Amino acid sequence: MELTGGMTQDTRCGHLSQIRDVGPRTPEGCEECLQSGDRWVHLRLCLECGHVGCCDESKNRHATRHFHATHHPIIQSLEPGERWRWCYLDETFV
Repeated sequence: MELTGGMTQDTRCGHLSQIRDVGPRTPEGCEECLQSGDRWVHLRLCLECGHVGCCDESKNRHATRHFHATHHPIIQSLEPGERWRWCYLDETFV
């Protein structure tokens, strides 16, 4: 399956069962950046709990920090026009 920007989906992920029907807990931005008054570049949604974190291009990398703290493996882009998901554990698009 082709994703936005020519990326392709890899179905080797073994963590799809951990995806929940969640909505963003803070649809207006990164949870931690909103609390600290900081800025973010792009937003990512944790598909297990709904945490919204900033991407690795942001200085705080809250989405990745959330993964390391919780081991929730799959995120989805919250950027308009982007339709992709990433598994941290399998390092693949899903």
